[in-house]
Amino acid sequence: MKHRYLPMTETDKKEMLATIGVQTVDELFADIPEKVRFQGLYNIKEAKAEPALKKELSAMAAKNINAKQYASFLGAGVYDHYTPSIVDHVISRSEFYTAYTPYQPEISQGELQAIFEFQTMICELTGMDVANSSMYDGGTALAEAAMLSAGQTKRKKVLVSETVHPESRDVLATYAKGQNIEVVVIPHKNGVTDIDQLNELVDNDTAAVIVQYPNFFGAIESLSEVEKAAHDAKAMFVVSSNPLALGALTPPGKFGADIVIGDAQPFGIPAQFGGPHCGYFAVTKKLMRKVPGRLVGQTHDDQGQRGFVLTLQAREQHIRRDKATSNICSNQALNALAASVAMTALGKKGVREIATQNLQKAFFARETLKQNGVEVLFDGPIFNEFVIRLNKPVREVNQKLLEKGIIGGYDLGLTYDGLENCMLVAVTELRTKEEIELFAKELGDSHE
Repeated sequence: MKHRYLPMTETDKKEMLATIGVQTVDELFADIPEKVRFQGLYNIKEAKAEPALKKELSAMAAKNINAKQYASFLGAGVYDHYTPSIVDHVISRSEFYTAYTPYQPEISQGELQAIFEFQTMICELTGMDVANSSMYDGGTALAEAAMLSAGQTKRKKVLVSETVHPESRDVLATYAKGQNIEVVVIPHKNGVTDIDQLNELVDNDTAAVIVQYPNFFGAIESLSEVEKAAHDAKAMFVVSSNPLALGALTPPGKFGADIVIGDAQPFGIPAQFGGPHCGYFAVTKKLMRKVPGRLVGQTHDDQGQRGFVLTLQAREQHIRRDKATSNICSNQALNALAASVAMTALGKKGVREIATQNLQKAFFARETLKQNGVEVLFDGPIFNEFVIRLNKPVREVNQKLLEKGIIGGYDLGLTYDGLENCMLVAVTELRTKEEIELFAKELGDSHE
């Protein structure tokens, strides 16, 4: 018999009951009073045979729209990028797929080395000194950066740009409430952080200034101006960054960032209904002992052979809340491995080429939309996203696009006042010239 799982037979049940010392399942639960037991029927369908159930579930799954069959212009933090085929091959190997916490380095060298390579590549991309072995996602990494900043500076106010991902700002607000930290939002001006407002808001109680690069609207922030405002007030300068974009943009470390965080999803991690992801966290050497999560270091054994170990973290980091620098002590090792394999397969030239294609195709899409009569907002430098204004609700337009085999952009009216009927459009290297032109034509026709 070939089963994906081992079914329990009646014989198995009798043997287990006999071992426990009871005759029936009802006798097993005899200590639970009758009055608190559920006596009715569950509001669920009757059980089906496995073939019939698989057919029903397959029909339900087939209703989902996916980026393999539709051209997707939806981004807003989760992107449709090229994934080298070797990624799935490597992460499906049992030694990685089933690996757990590598506390015993003598039997975890493969896992530890994979994490070490991830840390190294993140440092190279961001221009920072030290990176951890990954976090849950970009949102929790951002919130942890804010908490680290508050602890390091002993201050209780965090400034975060309105152009930072709205969901990341929500996570930050949740973290901050528990730590009694004030979160102040810096408004945007023409799609980027309003520097004048930043200079007015920053003060001696500011722990950190947080911006996104490229920001949520796809625009490129002036990191040099933000850095000056933050460091003049002796606050931490925190940058949330798309790591793929750093293949083309100057890394935040070159602008004096203290902490760079983000989501590694663009490298080898599919959209898959919004998760799981892999957050990264990189800092200057000064902050390496305050980094949340885990760090893998390279060392040598007593015979001079290279080896890898968890390092710079006290055991209390993982088992005692009152001693921990963070209460996230786990990581996304499998997704970090996927990102590492993707980056390795692409290489420096490949990462730069894909980043450049994102730049070029986004600019081509923006100009083509303009030519089709669509209004483009925030007409400045962008990476692979930009904002357009429609003359009808985005939801309505997106429904029409689906009929043409196109997944439309994100409805900014859901999260931003004043941007009703505005769509955030994402154009990655996978979008073809024909798909972009069809998208522009359909949106142009919707204006008529």
